Amino acid sequence: MHLRPSPVIASLLGVLALAGCAPLLTQNPGGKLSPANVVSMDDHDRVLLKGADVVAYFTEGRHRQGEPQWSSTWEGITFQFSSAENKARFDAAPEKYLPEFGGYCANGIVYGIPWGGDADSFALIDGKLYIFGGAGSKAAFMLDPVRNLSLARQYWENEIKGANALVQRVRRLLWRVPHYKSGAELAAEVEQRRR
Repeated sequence: MHLRPSPVIASLLGVLALAGCAPLLTQNPGGKLSPANVVSMDDHDRVLLKGADVVAYFTEGRHRQGEPQWSSTWEGITFQFSSAENKARFDAAPEKYLPEFGGYCANGIVYGIPWGGDADSFALIDGKLYIFGGAGSKAAFMLDPVRNLSLARQYWENEIKGANALVQRVRRLLWRVPHYKSGAELAAEVEQRRR
């Protein structure tokens, strides 16, 4: 007797095989900020937000790219800064400058999907840093930030925090949350609100 996996299991296995092992390990450092939107670069395995200076969001209100010569490692993740002063600020109080949801797109977290996050698309809300997957994701999130923050916090705490990012992504792409909206649906809502 030959057993075949269900189409869902076969799809999941295929996605994992195609994705390779790197994200399974890299984005899951296992510390307080796990999973995290990190990449391998500049001879470091886990650089947050492709080296964006997390302190600059708070001190300058803008995205600034960090430099490898001013870097710190916290909880297994490398952070880069645009100046020695920003590195010192981070070293004195790292948790003050951490992006919410591991630096993943906050709008994706609303749907239980830890994915993306462009360092130059962000918002500071109530003294916390939120990263988005682009202007469209940010605009969709800001349609109802109170509701979206509540949903995102719920999914982060109950499903994502401490879990494997890639496995969680695949899970929520196959089994979508009840309030799921496609990118096209969200873009239409944003456009309608602008009118």
